[in-house]
Amino acid sequence: MADPLQVTASVRIPGDAIRFKAVRAGGAGGQNVNKVSSKVELRIDLAAIEGLPEDALLRLRVAQRNRLDAEGLWIVISDKTRDQLKNLADAREKVAEAIRTALVRPIPRRATRPTKGSKERRLDTKKRTSQTKQQRRGGFE
Repeated sequence: MADPLQVTASVRIPGDAIRFKAVRAGGAGGQNVNKVSSKVELRIDLAAIEGLPEDALLRLRVAQRNRLDAEGLWIVISDKTRDQLKNLADAREKVAEAIRTALVRPIPRRATRPTKGSKERRLDTKKRTSQTKQQRRGGFE
């Protein structure tokens, strides 16, 4: 069980919802890579996050869909440094940042008409493409 993570004043991840695992990291580092388990893997139960609104939870699931395992746990990995504690802090910060991002409601797009300039640019591009393709035709005797 890991320490609880306070994301904002109202959103908190209890310690029993976070599973911590240290594994050996690949890459540069010489013998250190083979001896020290510095890579950190956090598995977080999204359903256990306290104070997270339903719409924010949905945005978080969509944004992190490639990092969810078969059980629905969110997997966050950090192997940025050669120090396990720094990687743990980095992984926890990644979690907090992703949740803070999911809490922000996206501004709905207001439909607008294309400008005169954008229409002209589109038509010019179409004409140039058409001319290029016409020049490729014929003349093969």
